[in-house]
Amino acid sequence: MFSIQNGNQRLCNGLTRRDWLHMGSVAGLTALTDAQSVATNTDNAASQRSGFGSAKRCIILFLLGGPPQQETWDPKPDAPAEVRGPYGKIQSAVPGLHVGELMPLTAQRTDRISVLRAMSTDDNAHSASGYWMLTGRPHTPKNKENAGTGPPNDDPCVAAIVRHLKGDRQTLPGSVVLPEEIWNTGHIVWPGQTAGWLGHAADPWLLTCDPNASDFRVSDITLPSEIPALRFQQRRSLVSQVDRHLQQLERVNAVERWSGLQRQALELMNSGAARDAFAVAKESEAVRDRYGRNRFGQSVLLGRRLLEAGVSLVQVNWTRWKHDTSAAPAWDTHADNAGRLKKDLMPQMDAAYSALLDDLQERGMLDDTLVVWMGEFGRTPKINGRGGRDHWGHVYSVALAGGGVLPGTVHGSSDSQAAYPVAGRVEPQDLSATIMHCLGFAPGTEIRNPLGRPFPVSTGLPIEAIL
Repeated sequence: MFSIQNGNQRLCNGLTRRDWLHMGSVAGLTALTDAQSVATNTDNAASQRSGFGSAKRCIILFLLGGPPQQETWDPKPDAPAEVRGPYGKIQSAVPGLHVGELMPLTAQRTDRISVLRAMSTDDNAHSASGYWMLTGRPHTPKNKENAGTGPPNDDPCVAAIVRHLKGDRQTLPGSVVLPEEIWNTGHIVWPGQTAGWLGHAADPWLLTCDPNASDFRVSDITLPSEIPALRFQQRRSLVSQVDRHLQQLERVNAVERWSGLQRQALELMNSGAARDAFAVAKESEAVRDRYGRNRFGQSVLLGRRLLEAGVSLVQVNWTRWKHDTSAAPAWDTHADNAGRLKKDLMPQMDAAYSALLDDLQERGMLDDTLVVWMGEFGRTPKINGRGGRDHWGHVYSVALAGGGVLPGTVHGSSDSQAAYPVAGRVEPQDLSATIMHCLGFAPGTEIRNPLGRPFPVSTGLPIEAIL
């Protein structure tokens, strides 16, 4: 009779079961040790690459809807009219590098920029491709719009990972997102904008605001004018009493988290330095004009001020103008692509982006600030019957500048119609690995979920050609 309980029973080769178990455990331990050694060596090699840790801070400009590669970083003047569109190319500050003619200010600054012309997700859904771009991990399933938040699409965004690793600075959070979250028609919020399984403590602070408004203030850190200081202190005392009773009744994470957020909000209201970071009105009229007197331009300016104040990562989302229609909101130009670009999109982007690069350089911050220009995907090569371009995740462009990035560089190329990669194809995990690399974190740097399971900050590799 076969028995697994007899430790002395010998197998046909003369070894006992105990011998086999011992050998298996040793082999397993050896394999684990080898894997850890490979990961360590890989991370050590990564830390030796150019640009590692060059950026103290990062700002991400996320253009909701998907900017067209053909009219921005990858013009195709020799393609048929229905592909190239009505706009041509212009020479940039880098010999041989041409950009779309609607980017005259940016064109003069390409000697500070590195362009990726072969980014790809092969995913044509806003929220799914966007999830991959924001987290560095693909959405499940791909090409699925409005799948909702939560598992299996519960990975932390790059902003959350940076906050978790770098921490907060005094009263200001480590990561801030403004002027609002990213959402689809119907205000369906995309997944991949929070800390997900990493835990709420790492969530980037979402500031819903309009820095271009004449009465702009961030309500989360400003005491309402109708509440005098004495009345505020009385309210604060009452809240403290309620909190004590709640804690006596139930010691749960939600209560503890609320107390922490409340404490941080109170510290923000009491901190003159924190309030000053949000005081866009202190900028000169000339500086504000350079960024553009619109919600996106002034949000980018606010982002620069937050970086100066010590925030490690700021993400500025280009969201919908109030007059946008559902047919072509933000950069989702399904209709009248040419008109939307010329009037509502390219001039405002060109001004804000170029002003940011100039501002950071003039302040001596560009060399240690990583600037990332991106969207969730690109646009179709062929213009549709409504004069628009549709979703296209097969190839599109991303631009990086500043800390850790080799300036005046182009990596990758698309075919003659900007439809598919020809060389240098990269995916979002490589972009996230590059961001983390520039901030001083190797891709294998571990973060852990609440159960203690380790995950690497990125499954990609830094893009060496632009470092």
